[in-house]
Amino acid sequence: MELNVEYEEGNRSRFRNLLHKLWEPYKHVPLLGLLLAALVAVLLEMLVGQPLARLLGMSKAPALFGVIVVLKTPILIPSVLLYILLIYALPIAITARLTAKLTNFIAAKLFNTSSGLSILIHIAFLYAILHLWTSISDYRLLIVKLTLISIIITLSLNVINGYMGEFSCSHPGFIALGAYTASVFTIVLFVSENQFGEAVLPPEWGPFLFPIGLVLGGIAAAIGALLVAIPSFRTRGDYLAIISLAFMFIVVSLFNNLEIVGGPRGLSNQPDYANLATIFVWTMLSIWIINNFVRSTIGKALNAVRDGELAASAMTVDTRKTKMVAFLFAAFWAGVAGGLFAHVIRYINPGTFGIRKLAEVLAMVYLGGLNSVAGSVVGAVGFNMLSEALRPLEILKWIVIPVMLILLMIYRPTGLISFTELDPIALVKPKSMTEGEADNATS
Repeated sequence: MELNVEYEEGNRSRFRNLLHKLWEPYKHVPLLGLLLAALVAVLLEMLVGQPLARLLGMSKAPALFGVIVVLKTPILIPSVLLYILLIYALPIAITARLTAKLTNFIAAKLFNTSSGLSILIHIAFLYAILHLWTSISDYRLLIVKLTLISIIITLSLNVINGYMGEFSCSHPGFIALGAYTASVFTIVLFVSENQFGEAVLPPEWGPFLFPIGLVLGGIAAAIGALLVAIPSFRTRGDYLAIISLAFMFIVVSLFNNLEIVGGPRGLSNQPDYANLATIFVWTMLSIWIINNFVRSTIGKALNAVRDGELAASAMTVDTRKTKMVAFLFAAFWAGVAGGLFAHVIRYINPGTFGIRKLAEVLAMVYLGGLNSVAGSVVGAVGFNMLSEALRPLEILKWIVIPVMLILLMIYRPTGLISFTELDPIALVKPKSMTEGEADNATS
């Protein structure tokens, strides 16, 4: 028995040493270098991806890094691995290594000029990568749009379930309120021959006024959150979970019985205003605003309330007001995400926002990790990619994913990245710069 344990420990040690050696040459590659390398790989796929895929026996370039192809046709595993190696792994590794000095120099210049400008340029590189990668197929575009929306939803729920330390089940209801409100706004104003009559305003105005519809969706969700918060925060314990779950069912039942918005048949004809650029901007805004919120004074107050409400109250923290503000703030962003979701799918019905949606949202939050903006991003991206990659398994997918989540809860109960702050300055800092130099550059 002891020999087996020692053998396993030795294997793990050798594996860690191998990973360390492989990563060693890239320790000094800045984020800008990795983004540049990813951009090169995407451009390469646009140029030769389709011919290479056919040469390797595939009908087209694999959509999600070949996972779907492998599950559908296991015989193509060698072809998929070779495709990933030639299109992604080698180009990224070679480009990142060769341009490390150059990208460190550029990153240092940008960082010393303005850390804000440096962050914006990194975001622009990220958008360019997503834009080019999704231009290869409509399926990729849809997945990226839904993943970006999931990031907003996960971040907003993490404010409540993570930073505030409560357990809320009302997020699908908030998403539904935002989705229906934004949909009614755009359909009534800009869509002709709809169930509400002729369009009130010229359709050309729609893309410019669409943000107003999203904000109205967020406000509607915040008003709904107020109805949950007023009775919930007068009590302690598990009452929020019970009341918020009841609220979700009430919202679903409400829209099921509102014939003016289609009832159980749902609401369609939403205009196609939620393009990739719009969703990307709203996602970046949500990450920035929510990250600043949880790192602000009220964010620290939320942590104090979570760790000990009586102690926080004794330290002059207005616990009820703090929880109310955080709850309404989180609901607002869930409503915005709902409005974006409705205009991506361009059809919604009450069944979309039921218990299954709640399970997905909770899975994303707890997969990524509580009390972590970075964890929310990882959880949303990871869950969406995993869910889509396992789609060929059909019903078995909903056995594999829960089993993986159970194993995660056993071996990593706090999630993949929990209690970790997102520091944009540290992300864009060149690897050649020390902490002291970075502090001087930003001061």
